[in-house]
Amino acid sequence: MKTIKTAITINASAETIWKILANTTDYPKWNPLVVTLNGELKEGNNIEIHVSLGKDKPSVFKPKLLVVKKDAELRWLGSLFVKGLFDGEHSFQLEPQADGSVRFVHGEVFTGVLSSLIFGMIGKDTLAGFNAMNEALKQRAEAMNG
Repeated sequence: MKTIKTAITINASAETIWKILANTTDYPKWNPLVVTLNGELKEGNNIEIHVSLGKDKPSVFKPKLLVVKKDAELRWLGSLFVKGLFDGEHSFQLEPQADGSVRFVHGEVFTGVLSSLIFGMIGKDTLAGFNAMNEALKQRAEAMNG
């Protein structure tokens, strides 16, 4: 099992941040990591995401939504080719803080037979992609909030 976990403080409400995450048609305008997300954000649904790690054309995944909790959490599980080879459970969590800001926790847990091998090849780029998305989300939310 390999894990990437990032966090950023966003000076905006959980409602504002959730509106941005839920408005998937706007992802191409601001999201450098998940450049496309097609499908209804409803638990149990499969969605289609296009993930860009910068260099090559985006990779396409069709994960299943595990958690869709308005203003709080979005989580999905995707697999490369077949379940058990290389699986990723991706999550966005919104943790409201006492000062009115939100701690946005963005992570993924990788499991499967090939997780160590593939993680070794994409881990650094994936971390950079998570941080780029976090920063873009922060800028967009704070501009909307301001």
